[in-house]
Amino acid sequence: MTIHAIRPFGARPCTLVVCRGCCCGDARKQPGTDHVGQLARLREAAAASGGRLAVRTSDCLGPCGQANVIVVQPSTEGRRRGARAAWIGWALDDDATEDVLSWAEAGGPGIAEPPPTLTLQMIPPPSDARRRIRR
Repeated sequence: MTIHAIRPFGARPCTLVVCRGCCCGDARKQPGTDHVGQLARLREAAAASGGRLAVRTSDCLGPCGQANVIVVQPSTEGRRRGARAAWIGWALDDDATEDVLSWAEAGGPGIAEPPPTLTLQMIPPPSDARRRIRR
């Protein structure tokens, strides 16, 4: 029997899952957005966080009409407090990117309240989202 350690380094950090499928991250669909710069900014923040923040990319998450989509997954502590993932749509400019980062750096779902402007961008997850977000 093989045993796999899922979290060999302790508690899971607040994690940003950045959609980079068919519509999100596509300059043809959103030509005024610096998609490469956005992802680089998120990854830089994760690298500087000392392990408190992680960033992953995913293929299409589903709500293509609300691109760019970022899912903010709670940390282990956030989950203990009852938080669930928050889906953010229309994350297309530097302000949205900074709002997502400020919330995640403050602890994210279950730990800190999101910026008021970010709550306006929250969208319901598609019903089949559990199949799409995988490690």
